[in-house]
Amino acid sequence: SITANLPARDFDATEAFYAALGFATDWKDDGWMILKRGALMIEFFHHPEIDKWTSWFSACVRVDDPDALHAAWQGAGLPTDHKSIPRLTGFFMPGAAPRMFAMVDLDGSLLRCMGNEG
Repeated sequence: SITANLPARDFDATEAFYAALGFATDWKDDGWMILKRGALMIEFFHHPEIDKWTSWFSACVRVDDPDALHAAWQGAGLPTDHKSIPRLTGFFMPGAAPRMFAMVDLDGSLLRCMGNEG
């Protein structure tokens, strides 16, 4: 589950970025946009001055199958190094519950993605 409110410098760019991750546009006007991927929903507010390098916006994404979500998002071809924006990490915190990976979007917002266990 997720219902996050995150900034977007450019709604068209954000919409295209998240479409590659399987999200579809549910609502969009000049100041607000809602994207959905199954039960996951992210709401974006227009913030043209956000600095992707200093953004502190984040959200937790909880799903039943984080491995499937990670595999699907790998298909978007995001960088996997630790400095790029946007980027997708591998799983971290081995042995801990819940296991998690992270995705940083093109505006520097961090999505921590984890299983529903734990």
